[in-house]
Amino acid sequence: MRKKDSWILSLLLLLLTPALRSQTVETLLIGPGDALHLQVFDTPEMEQHVRVTDAGEIPLILGGNVKVAGLTPELAGRVIEKALIDGKFFSHPHVTVEVEEFAAQKVFVMGEVNQPGAFDTHAPRTVYEVLALAGGLTLLADRKVLIQRKGSQEKVPYFFSNNADAALDSSVKVNPGDTVFVPRAGIVYALGDVRQPGGYTMTNNEAQLSLLQLVARAGGMNNSAVPTHARLIRKSANGTVEIALNISAMQKGKTTDIPLQANDIVYIPFSYLRNSVVNVQGLATSLGTAALYKF
Repeated sequence: MRKKDSWILSLLLLLLTPALRSQTVETLLIGPGDALHLQVFDTPEMEQHVRVTDAGEIPLILGGNVKVAGLTPELAGRVIEKALIDGKFFSHPHVTVEVEEFAAQKVFVMGEVNQPGAFDTHAPRTVYEVLALAGGLTLLADRKVLIQRKGSQEKVPYFFSNNADAALDSSVKVNPGDTVFVPRAGIVYALGDVRQPGGYTMTNNEAQLSLLQLVARAGGMNNSAVPTHARLIRKSANGTVEIALNISAMQKGKTTDIPLQANDIVYIPFSYLRNSVVNVQGLATSLGTAALYKF
């Protein structure tokens, strides 16, 4: 009865395995020095804990040396199965390979971190762990982090939230050999009759600012401001676009607040300029002397 149960379990596992494999996307590749755990289903005497040689091979109990470097654990299992079949040791083996420890490799952290560089790692780490190795984000960092996978060069986006639960999410890992890049946050400018004219980084939890949020960051408008004649200057692929704004209507909820894009300029005129024209070139020139605020 036990043999029959074992045979049924083996059959079910073999039938389910392809479906399970199709749901698993493996990005880590085995390399020299990695420690592997090998198991052959229903054959405990074939279990091995072995380290990959400099030549990228592992010595099997049966089947000789097999090259596994550069393969995912799943593909390594298939290669070992073939070696066991070719050597006539098994007819239908099912081999699983697990990486127990990766050889010391580097993970590279670049961009807006306090200590950019290369850091040793033996296993996949969470994004926040890797950023901690680099001293954390600078005040100018964008929270839209980009991870480039070693080998495949796949680019994986990750949003480093201010929300603790979201930031501690471990579903995205940084693997040995990966590169983490933290770009600089976008800057938007509030100029004209506001209390603190200057540039403001888009470093809030959403990495996004709306027009009214920018005005609030700039300390609000002075009493002499003319918010009904404000303007938004935005660069586009077709050149510079100038958009008329009625901030008073936005504040009263009569019109919708609008999201800003990096390098947008919001100009709120002074009362004595109500009937005057301030050209776009003049506003762009004033950016060179505008203060930069990081909050």
